[in-house]
Amino acid sequence: MSLQLSPQLQARMAQPLEVGGVKIFSRVFQAPLSGVTDMVFRRLVRRFAPQSMVYTEMVSAIGLHYARELPRVMEVGEGEQPIGIQLFDCRPHFLAEAARMAVDEGATLVDINMGCPVNKITRNGGGSSLLRDPDTAAKIVETVAKAVEVPVTVKTRLGWSDEEINILDFAYRLQEAGAQLITVHARTRAQGFSGRARWEWIRRVKERLRIPVIANGDIFSTAAAVKCLEETGADGVMCSRGTMGYPFLVGEIDHFLKTGQERPPATPLERIQVALEHLRGLWEYKGERGIRQARKHMTWYVKGFAGASHFRALLCRIETLQEGEALLLQAMKHCQDAAPEPEDEEMGEALEREHAATKEALLA
Repeated sequence: MSLQLSPQLQARMAQPLEVGGVKIFSRVFQAPLSGVTDMVFRRLVRRFAPQSMVYTEMVSAIGLHYARELPRVMEVGEGEQPIGIQLFDCRPHFLAEAARMAVDEGATLVDINMGCPVNKITRNGGGSSLLRDPDTAAKIVETVAKAVEVPVTVKTRLGWSDEEINILDFAYRLQEAGAQLITVHARTRAQGFSGRARWEWIRRVKERLRIPVIANGDIFSTAAAVKCLEETGADGVMCSRGTMGYPFLVGEIDHFLKTGQERPPATPLERIQVALEHLRGLWEYKGERGIRQARKHMTWYVKGFAGASHFRALLCRIETLQEGEALLLQAMKHCQDAAPEPEDEEMGEALEREHAATKEALLA
């Protein structure tokens, strides 16, 4: 049975999203992902979803304060709008200063991270630890909103734990402090990324607030996005982990919400072709550091055909652009004729030999 939109949802999704004084012509957002959503990745997402909101990686406000020059993580390229720059810290004045820098860099909006569950962020009072300090969270939003003329938004979670789910009151306080949009990842901090996202809480947030609410959590397909929107009444969805190795996802969902027509999913060959472009882009943008960062991306892209797991094992160890290019070109050749079946040991041994020969040739 083909996927369908209800008439009510189709009518809502056809309208631009109003965020403060900004119109966004897509209801599908690309989440900020640390170590992932740099300029190279964002350009790939943008190709398939030209009107969607994308975000930089999370940027430390105090890091910007003490940095002598703007770090590249905050760099916005030509034609990247609409784009949000996401900041984290727990000190309102540092965040206000960073927000002004973000606007100067070209941010369409400034997003405050109040949901990151990572210990090195929460133990310093940032990320999801702000769920336990709503007074400071509200002060942050109020201070940043006064410092910049672009919309200030927040990404957060349901609460610190199942025993401390406070998203309804927390989100309302942020709205009253000046937040123009709230994205809710429907898990608690204690859950991390485990268990299922509890979308029913997003519906409750949407019913409580008058500003737009974006649903986040377990959006891995167009079908999941539609189900989430129908169940929650949210104003849009944000894709996170589903885009790792699959920058097509935001565009696939956006296309369906606008047209009611499903795009066919990218084939393994198409994924590898984009992986090759991603690899080359990281090399051009970051040099050797880009190659080290590319290892994880390459392993996310290469899947869905016999022999894929063996290629992944090799790609996670690449040391040069040429080595990565050679492996991806080999993967293209293998996947064109390979069946979508589990890999066998014999093929893995053959690929190891082929990789060793390629690496020797590159070092010669």
